[in-house]
Amino acid sequence: QVQLVESGGGLVQAGGSLKLSCKASGQAFSVYAMGWFRQSLGKERERVAATVWTGGNAVYADSVKGRFTISGDRTKNTVFLQMNSLKPEDTAIYYCAASRDGGRRYEYWGQGTQVTVSS
Repeated sequence: QVQLVESGGGLVQAGGSLKLSCKASGQAFSVYAMGWFRQSLGKERERVAATVWTGGNAVYADSVKGRFTISGDRTKNTVFLQMNSLKPEDTAIYYCAASRDGGRRYEYWGQGTQVTVSS
C-alpha cells in the first residue's frame, strides 16, 4: 500500500498563487508516476497535471497549462503543484494520486486538500 497526504490548500484571491504538496509513504518505492487531480461540486474529476519520476515532460490539462507546474523530489517521495494566476474556476478539492504503471492507472489516492479562489 501507498499512503498519500496532500497539504498546502487554502483561500487565495484571484491572481494569487498556492503550492500544494503530496507526501507518499508506505511502499512509495513502487510509484512510477504521480498526478494531480481536482474535483468541484457538481463536476467530474479532472486530471490537471502528471509526471513520471524517471524523467520526461509533464502533462497538463489545457485549462491550467502555463499557470500550473508539477514537480517532485523523488528522494523525499514528495510531489508538488505550483499554482499561479489562480482563477475562481480553479476552486476545487485537489487530490494527488500515484501510479505504478506510468500513469495509465492511478491505484493510490490522497484525501484531498481544498483550494478556494475568490474573485
